[in-house]
Parts: sequence; structure tokens; C-alpha cells
Amino acid sequence: MTRFIFLITILFEFVSCQQPSSMTKDEEKAMIDTIQKTFRNYYNDLKTLGLTAEFKYLDSSSNFFWVPPGYPSAISYDSVATILKQNAAFFKSIDNRFEDLRIIPLSKELATYTARLHSTMTDTTGNTSNISLVETGVLIKRKDGWKLLSGQTAVIK
Repeated sequence: MTRFIFLITILFEFVSCQQPSSMTKDEEKAMIDTIQKTFRNYYNDLKTLGLTAEFKYLDSSSNFFWVPPGYPSAISYDSVATILKQNAAFFKSIDNRFEDLRIIPLSKELATYTARLHSTMTDTTGNTSNISLVETGVLIKRKDGWKLLSGQTAVIK
């Protein structure tokens, strides 16, 4: 009986700590649509403008971090910026396409996503690489739109 009361108490505490959803289903759908549009714009900009187009979509706050493919731990915005600048000149084109994208609104300002995507990269010598990736991340809404706040990307073999 004591065990049962303990489990009920834990369950009650868990439920009472849950924040009520402050968005309607229509608001969630509109948010998902806006984030999907942000990703389309991101990939179009990346395709036409190159790697440095990513800066428009990354949150530059001190809370930003990312784990790129092949990295054993997260790196900061400044490190990502350095990598993008160093590698931008080596690519003639980058074409990313979602094979699967799931967006989960957490609040009016935060959402998580998980995606499987295909990237076709052509370097300045004309060599083309095709890579399948899996990615998860957190987006944050800022005054100028949705930004990638944190996440990780891995190559699918």
C-alpha cells in the first residue's frame, strides 16, 4: 500500500508540473508551416548563395551549440562560423533536400525537429558528393524569424 501511495504521489507531482499547452491546434499548425517555410528558404539560400547563407538561420547567442558530423562533442557559434567561412570557397553548390521532417512545437518561441535529408555537394573542381544525413535540433523564434539554436547532424552510412 505504501508503494502504491508513493507511485500515486510521484504521478501527481509529474502531472502537476506539466505546463498546459498555450497553443491551439491551429496555432501549432501555423507554427509548423512557418518553420517548414523557414527550412525551404534556408535550403534555397544555401543552394544559391553558398555556405555563408547559413548565418541568417543560426542563432548567434551564447546558447547556440551544434554537433556536426564526425565531431565528438558540441561546438559554439564562433566555431561553426569559422568552419563555414573556411569552407565556403571550396563549394560551387550545395543542394539539401528533406526526405523526412518532423517539427514539434514546444511553446510559441521554441520547437524541436528531427529530419532525414539528402545533401548533394559540388566542389569547385566539379566533384559531386551525395550524403544522407540525420539531424535533430531546437529552433527559437527571434524578432527576425526562426533560428537554429542547437542540434546535431550525423551521416547515415
